[in-house]
Amino acid sequence: VQLVESGGGLVQPGGSLSISCVASGRTFSSYHMGWFRQAPGKEREFVAAITWNGGSTYHADSVKGRFTISRDNPKNTVYLQMNSLKPEDTAVYYCVADSFLTTSGWSPKYWGRGTQVTVSS
Repeated sequence: VQLVESGGGLVQPGGSLSISCVASGRTFSSYHMGWFRQAPGKEREFVAAITWNGGSTYHADSVKGRFTISRDNPKNTVYLQMNSLKPEDTAVYYCVADSFLTTSGWSPKYWGRGTQVTVSS
């Protein structure tokens, strides 16, 4: 599975941004998908995940109520809608995929190259 993110950029605090990830291959719908992020000088952290059929979603406490993950299986695409953005959301956001999903200590097999999101005035 190859993952390509897009949609990152510069946004002001309080603003919104949507990033997306397109997956190659015909088995997209069999993979659980998610987003991680890594800020400068910090460890990579889990942001959100969605099950293969979109039936369940999981969001980190730091983004709950502000970010929403979704997917469109016919388009092989997963999205992350980010609202009420804060400077501390500044990071490189990575799209991930795996046939296995756990809500604790998830280590996905497939990773995209990332897209930069910068929240600054």
